[in-house]
Amino acid sequence: MTGPDPGSAFKAFERQGWEDVAVAYRDAFSSLTAQAIEPLLDAVQAGAGTRLLDVACGPGAAAAAATRRGARPIGLDFAEAMVAQATRLHPEVPFRAGDAEALPFEPAAFDAVVVNFGMLHFARPDQALAEAHRVLRPGGRVAFTVWAPPEKCPGFAIVLAAVEAHGRMDVGLPEGPPFFRFADHDESRRALATAGFARSEVREVPLSWRLPTPEALLDAFLEGGVRTRGLLRAQTPAALAAIRQAVGAAAARHEREGGVVLPMPAVLSSAVRA
Repeated sequence: MTGPDPGSAFKAFERQGWEDVAVAYRDAFSSLTAQAIEPLLDAVQAGAGTRLLDVACGPGAAAAAATRRGARPIGLDFAEAMVAQATRLHPEVPFRAGDAEALPFEPAAFDAVVVNFGMLHFARPDQALAEAHRVLRPGGRVAFTVWAPPEKCPGFAIVLAAVEAHGRMDVGLPEGPPFFRFADHDESRRALATAGFARSEVREVPLSWRLPTPEALLDAFLEGGVRTRGLLRAQTPAALAAIRQAVGAAAARHEREGGVVLPMPAVLSSAVRA
């Protein structure tokens, strides 16, 4: 007899989280994550006629950008609320619900697979890469983005430092894969090779997050994320108040004319199906 699957609780947590924050996520993060889309599409050479799968498509921005290049994308997300939102925002693109770890497509159905910040939210990211390999034709390309480590991304560093100083990190959330696993370039190359990909390339892409006020940083994570949202919502009211004050003070050090500007680089990994 096998025991309970340790990844199932995390997957359920993530799926419900994205059902809950679909609109708030777009409001909080889309201006930032959208900056990685063109480099992501360049990495898979998306162009006229490219059969492209946008996995963990969220509000559908990457698939819509691929359409503007003349590609033939399909967007897929495991949250029905995200699929509904993407369909509403981009009616010219087909979107459907589905699991990145069990893609509902035939082998060799696509020329390109992209995942814009979705790898961070999969219970089994290695299985997702194996599925991407399966649905790509020989010579097809995969590319995914993740966040660079906190020491390079002050948006994460500020919030996590405030929680460590004024709250608790061990709040009983379902355990998932390390959030910054694929920020390690060697780890991304290893995972791609294990999934059967060749000629991997990993590079950093500079992104910049502009927020209207220092207070908006905590609000973005509190309302528009999943893992960090869960961590913050599990704090006591007193701890959360102290965290909010610490985050606001630290974010204020990044104020520029017209708001707060935070460097938030992405790590872009790509490879070819052998």
